[in-house]
Amino acid sequence: MKFSHLLLFIICIVFLYSCTQKSFDSKDELWEYLRNDDNEYLHKKSVNGYDFSLLYKPTDILVDQELGNDHTKKDIKRLRGKYSQYLYFILSMSRGNKELLSTTPKNRQEFGAMVNQLAFGMGEKVHVFTPQKDTLELLDYVYPRMYGMSKSTSMLFVYPRDNKFLQEEYLNFTIEDLGAYTGEVKFKIPTKRIKNEPKLKFK
Repeated sequence: MKFSHLLLFIICIVFLYSCTQKSFDSKDELWEYLRNDDNEYLHKKSVNGYDFSLLYKPTDILVDQELGNDHTKKDIKRLRGKYSQYLYFILSMSRGNKELLSTTPKNRQEFGAMVNQLAFGMGEKVHVFTPQKDTLELLDYVYPRMYGMSKSTSMLFVYPRDNKFLQEEYLNFTIEDLGAYTGEVKFKIPTKRIKNEPKLKFK
């Protein structure tokens, strides 16, 4: 076999391997894989002293959260069908390893405004769209108040899993300035990672 043909063969094997859907025996192993920056499920940025991270949450993490100890293959299939219709992203924001409410507001009025923004107004501040500016509809987001007990302000965003959007090379996830003088913060999410998201080996 000629060297050029051998090199092409090796490249093809590596490409196929990289596109293979990975499976894990435990959720801890899966979380470790997701939090590895090299795997492109976790994205991080620091702007003006604020730290932002965006994590894609695959279907099987949601399935695992709802499955009881006594479950059947039918239960797994049902829950995968339920959660695979959506895309889930965890957005975390912090300053000095503290929640935004603990560091950003300068007075009681600003504190109240930020509480209202985080609890009810993030749909106007966070956007997901394709390179052609086609916007995904935000279906829901969850903001759990931690009352200063967490190292970051984290919330879950839910969008429809529409294959026409996943045909794009990537999706843009943007966060408008929340009053912290960071400007707009943007993440590019490779759609190949979503289409080949890792799974759990349920027993």
